[in-house]
Amino acid sequence: MQGAEVRYEAGKWQVTKAMKEAYNTHGYIIVRDMISQEELRKVRAALEDPEGVQKYKFSRYDGNNRSNKMSLWNHPGHDITGVLARTQRIAGTMEQLMGGDETYHYHTKLIMKEAHTGGTFVWHQDYGYWYNNGCLFPDMGSVFIPIDDADKGNGCLQVLAGSHKMGRVDHGHIGEQFGADLERVEQAKKVCDHVYVEMKAGDVLFFHCNLLHTSDQNHSDRRRWVFIVAFNKRSNDPYLEHHHPRYTPMTKVDDSALLECDVVRDMEGKWFMVYEDDEHLHHNLH
Repeated sequence: MQGAEVRYEAGKWQVTKAMKEAYNTHGYIIVRDMISQEELRKVRAALEDPEGVQKYKFSRYDGNNRSNKMSLWNHPGHDITGVLARTQRIAGTMEQLMGGDETYHYHTKLIMKEAHTGGTFVWHQDYGYWYNNGCLFPDMGSVFIPIDDADKGNGCLQVLAGSHKMGRVDHGHIGEQFGADLERVEQAKKVCDHVYVEMKAGDVLFFHCNLLHTSDQNHSDRRRWVFIVAFNKRSNDPYLEHHHPRYTPMTKVDDSALLECDVVRDMEGKWFMVYEDDEHLHHNLH
């Protein structure tokens, strides 16, 4: 293992002490080739199905003439997208990196940066949003799974390595987004490595909720879709009722369940966000 990067080996995968140390040091780890090409084709087809999660997509503008499309749901469900989120290699790995205590599915989102039109996401921490949802501790994290290759050309994720150690930074409204205090971000850039997280489809990034991250507009002729699963610890059950779920038990499944699952359109119980119907979501959805 070098730095914050490791390669996945099917049948041999386990979260090691070195991986935990890398996650705690950098605020993230990248696992190369964690989703096979066969699995990826299946997931991609499910996400592209117009009668699946695509029915619930909406746009968010970046304040600079570009927008991103997004679908967001609160419970994983039993379809292909839900099975992926609940596999041991996704949910189990995140749980181990977060310390081993029981975690639950906080929400999943599909972010679609389309070719030539995909917008920016300003510098932010996920906990900058989730703190306001009644989560007392930053015992939360996200799993970032590119559906397409992501590089500088089509607006890949950028992170400030180790910035999770700063704790929560104040956030404020920037257009239709909620971003971190830019003075703090500029100071953090002086002491934290600015990393462009270039990934192939099927690579997986696990990252801490206080890691500062951003992404640029997509000026390329290639789309950049990414599937992101957020997890929270059971012990960090929000004290407020809000637009994401409080503790809900989550059943993990074997990694083999992804290829075995053929359920594409079972959207029942996933609790999709409907952006236009909730003014609160316009500035706090994440």
